[in-house]
Amino acid sequence: MQIPYKPILPHTAVPIVIIGAGGIVGDAHLPAYKKAGFNVIGITNRTRGKAEKLAAEWGIPNVYDNVADAVAHSPANTVYDITIMPDQFIETLEALPDGVGVLIQKPMGDYFWQSKKILAVCRRKNLAAAINCQLRFAPYVNAARYLIEQGIIGELYDMEVRVTLQTPWELFPHVMVHPRLEIQYHSIHYIDLMRSFLGDPKTVMAKTLKHPAKTLSSSRSTILFDYGDTMHAVINTNHDHSFGPHNQESFIKWEGTKGAIKARMGLLMDYPHGVPDKFEYCVLEEGKTPEWHEIELEGSWFPDAFIGTMSSLMRYKNGESDVLPTSVEDVIKTMAVVESAYLSSDNGGVVVSERF
Repeated sequence: MQIPYKPILPHTAVPIVIIGAGGIVGDAHLPAYKKAGFNVIGITNRTRGKAEKLAAEWGIPNVYDNVADAVAHSPANTVYDITIMPDQFIETLEALPDGVGVLIQKPMGDYFWQSKKILAVCRRKNLAAAINCQLRFAPYVNAARYLIEQGIIGELYDMEVRVTLQTPWELFPHVMVHPRLEIQYHSIHYIDLMRSFLGDPKTVMAKTLKHPAKTLSSSRSTILFDYGDTMHAVINTNHDHSFGPHNQESFIKWEGTKGAIKARMGLLMDYPHGVPDKFEYCVLEEGKTPEWHEIELEGSWFPDAFIGTMSSLMRYKNGESDVLPTSVEDVIKTMAVVESAYLSSDNGGVVVSERF
């Protein structure tokens, strides 16, 4: 079966300036842009040495002292790739010219009140602004979306994300100390993914938990979405499974009335080295035993999905597409689900003893 799963590239790539020089830039943004043939013309970072190091490694011609310097020396059609921490977003957005294209690192703020302020700034400045919710564009997600949209597995009635592994949070020192670690910085990927397939849930129920021997604010979560009486949608994450690879899991599964799809997210297993992804599907045939088929897909979440988010922004800014999939107008709804999950976790469920 031939499945179109690679991102559609813009007819005309526009220049990119990167604001921030953290690990994700070298691990994913720059490899993705090089693979796509995008032109990164400059980079800036509060610690200039980090920007200079990446510029030397990746052949970026300009290192700017600050955002104002970057704006002053960049063409009017430049797209700005913001890769800093959320508490710096508003200040940075305010420094950009009105009407430019901007790709903002997820999450869209650390708290929902910040998300709303970010949205307000983007609206006031008329920015073509997208959030880098890149899992939507991973090769196996694109492939699954195609099969589902073509009706290959029938009516979708079940979607599950399960992550059971050991995550090396120490690789993300600025993130691991966050008071809302697991959902805000990890499961947000899956919440956004659920919305991209199923739309906005009626309600959400959640519990996010600490490990008794760790100082992390949270490292395991269960999130259950209410889409009515037939759709089962759930996220289960456990980043504390330190018992070797034998029973580790990392997958997305879609089930429909005619078939099912399962995608292994290999990147998360033995991170940052990862293991190979795996994409399988099964289509029911009357009178036949169900049989699963594997399709080899080129690329992975890192770095290929980062091509998708930037490419969709460029195509939108160029007028090649009238849809910006991860626009701030859309992802504000993802942030509303994230906030609702924390409210559910904090407030708890039905008190059983009161039923006695």
